[in-house]
Amino acid sequence: MTPSQTLPTLVTHSGKFHCDEVFAYAVLRLALGRDHILHRTRKPELIESGDIVWDVGSVYDVSANRFDHHQPGAPTRADGTPFSSAGLIWQVYGARAIATLLNEADAPLAAAIAAELDNGLVKRIDEVDNGVSVEGPVKRDSLALAALIGDFNPSWDSPEANGPTAGDAAFLEATDFAEGVLRRKVDLLRSRLQAEAEVLAAHQAGADPRILVLARGMPWKNVIFSHELPVLFAVSPASNGNWMVDTMPPEPGSFAQRLPLPEAWAGLQAEALAAASGVADAVFVHVRRFVGGAKSQAGAIALAQKAIEAA
Repeated sequence: MTPSQTLPTLVTHSGKFHCDEVFAYAVLRLALGRDHILHRTRKPELIESGDIVWDVGSVYDVSANRFDHHQPGAPTRADGTPFSSAGLIWQVYGARAIATLLNEADAPLAAAIAAELDNGLVKRIDEVDNGVSVEGPVKRDSLALAALIGDFNPSWDSPEANGPTAGDAAFLEATDFAEGVLRRKVDLLRSRLQAEAEVLAAHQAGADPRILVLARGMPWKNVIFSHELPVLFAVSPASNGNWMVDTMPPEPGSFAQRLPLPEAWAGLQAEALAAASGVADAVFVHVRRFVGGAKSQAGAIALAQKAIEAA
């Protein structure tokens, strides 16, 4: 920024803070960078002069960067859930904030991540801040994000609870915490979407649609369910150098298998399993028949193929 340029001014209310304006500021700080001025105030002249104002001012106007939700006629989601300042800021700056957390290769995932977070985390912040959801009243959870952020407020007898800058330092600490949560959520969703892409590509490239062969370990079962793929076994490398054969459950959360490994292999190891299965480098099959292993990828694939043939 050149000397002739002025820093943008961001404004939210002073006093006790809540999850929605803290989270909104974490989003803005990521989307805009840290070159700005933050005012926590109730002074009308400072609110009026702000470049971006949220959770205060009694105005919702995206074109003017005003994002309050306390006034009559404040916006709601399509299902009727009232927005908080977090949800309003997210609609405009959420994807932009996420993009700053992704590398160039993952940048195309920003919109999908933003939409999923909006439907889950951000909407939940809206519900808690307004005390309502489409299901009914919202109960307080002392371990929920809103409660944990609220705990950053100075206690009533703290010196930081009084004066013109009361709570300002704590607000920034809470914002750092909220940003950390958001960063982790984004990375988890990025990794899940990346896994989904790799699983689908591996299945498409596979010789047998019933056997999924992965070059590395990653979440795969939910992808099979969501895309209704006919996978019976997944083959992937283990950290100890072996290759695993995992069975596919019939439904999410089930401990059953679409096709268990053969009963004749149950609990066998090494030479005994090699003799029973005909796979020379077979290592083991669990007594419950939901997982097995071999020393090589080819051996693990052979176990899966022979299990299908035996069925």
